[in-house]
Amino acid sequence: QVHLVESGGGSVQAGGSLRLSCAASGYTSSRRCVAWFRQAPGKEREGVATMYSRGADTYYADSVKGRFAISQDNADAENTVYLEMNSLKPDDTAMYYCAADSFYGLDTCQQSARSGYWGQGTQVTVSS
Repeated sequence: QVHLVESGGGSVQAGGSLRLSCAASGYTSSRRCVAWFRQAPGKEREGVATMYSRGADTYYADSVKGRFAISQDNADAENTVYLEMNSLKPDDTAMYYCAADSFYGLDTCQQSARSGYWGQGTQVTVSS
């Protein structure tokens, strides 16, 4: 059973930065996809950033390109994945979740993560 724990959320003013962390345990495969999603009240859950554990391929939603960066710490026993968020806007306000699962190439990396394991979420609030 994969267990994911997000942290790093908080309240910031527009233009500020936050770094979210997703610590994981229970992975059974080194080939996995990890993705960050967000959901604001009254809106659908949106895929923000995705990465494959064995490569440099990353994906970003158009709304965050150039401002957010997903990365992983390969030396970390908790396989921590980070989401660096810069130039934050009020529209970035949402609950942020990380999701992950083994990747078999049968679907997109983001969809593989979406259909896998989820953390409990961390709230990000950006004020104008």
